Amino acid sequence: MSFVRTTPPRPVEVTAVFPELAPLARPAMRLHPRPGSPSVRDSSVGGPLLWPAGEPWPHCEDGHLHVDSGFRRSPTEVRLERLLQARWRTDVQATLTPEEEALKERNAAWLARRLDTGPPGPAESPVPMLPVAQLFLRDIPLLRPPGQADLLQILWCPYEHDPDYKPATALFWRSAAEVGDIVSTPPEPYEADYPGYVPEPCLLAPETITEYPNSLDLSPELRLALEDWNRWQAADAGVDNSYAEYPRDFYSIHLGNAPGWKVGGWPPWGRTDPNPRHCAVCETQMVPLLTIASWEWDGGEGRSWAPQEDQADAAGSHYAGHNPSQPTKVEVGSTDNMQIYVCPASPEHPHTDLIQ
Repeated sequence: MSFVRTTPPRPVEVTAVFPELAPLARPAMRLHPRPGSPSVRDSSVGGPLLWPAGEPWPHCEDGHLHVDSGFRRSPTEVRLERLLQARWRTDVQATLTPEEEALKERNAAWLARRLDTGPPGPAESPVPMLPVAQLFLRDIPLLRPPGQADLLQILWCPYEHDPDYKPATALFWRSAAEVGDIVSTPPEPYEADYPGYVPEPCLLAPETITEYPNSLDLSPELRLALEDWNRWQAADAGVDNSYAEYPRDFYSIHLGNAPGWKVGGWPPWGRTDPNPRHCAVCETQMVPLLTIASWEWDGGEGRSWAPQEDQADAAGSHYAGHNPSQPTKVEVGSTDNMQIYVCPASPEHPHTDLIQ
């Protein structure tokens, strides 16, 4: 990777205050995606995939209603709008590059088709899926691929699907060395339900951290212990007195599971109480594989998770089209997270996903 991102030390060594948490520690890898120009040989979010030319591109077979929500855009239009916003932010008046001119022409063709013929009919389903993430084992050693696989590829259909109103996901494990000729121009969907379903191409700066559970995943006894302000004080933890009334909030905001895109770790519950997932084939309890996050860190106090290299930008002013905590431009649910779960006994068993 060509850049580094480092999570600041946590304000408290939580296991010194609550040794009961030590057995619950889990490794996780924060991916720290940042906009760039990944190649098919890079680990990335929203970048091109090392996809064999002789293998059919994944399509979503579900039915798709082309009812305009007012937010729908083609992936090309979404990318063009972001490009123009970036130029406006930096006051760049340079001539468009050939690649940018081609993007502009493709967008014009899509708009003309929408005006002349309307959205596609049922005959144009199934829908080509969009790349979401490509992760090489060499960069993300926390992956546990099946067999000789060393590459994980995740795509999704950028239409919302019942019953949870989220993109449908597809997961592929493969051996990178076995890929010969690569597909040069993957098909793209006609449109996306929301711009947040079109990931911005990003390079990654993976970082290994140790995570502790969301407070909802703790036993009632341990949750009650976290509420004991006297225990925090007795340990000389140095917790700000503003948390005296709700000390568990300090744990939840600063010490539990990390926000952002990550592999492994603990689930970010909140929309619902903990809801264990079980493999549809063998009934083994599934484990988190990838968290697809709307934000890399929360505003306000949650900025303590912003990498040291981004602290100044995190504290700065934000404006239309620019928020350093949303480098991928992905937004799922109501600025929630989508988690991909896999079977630890057999990673090739069907995965599942969940919005939290």
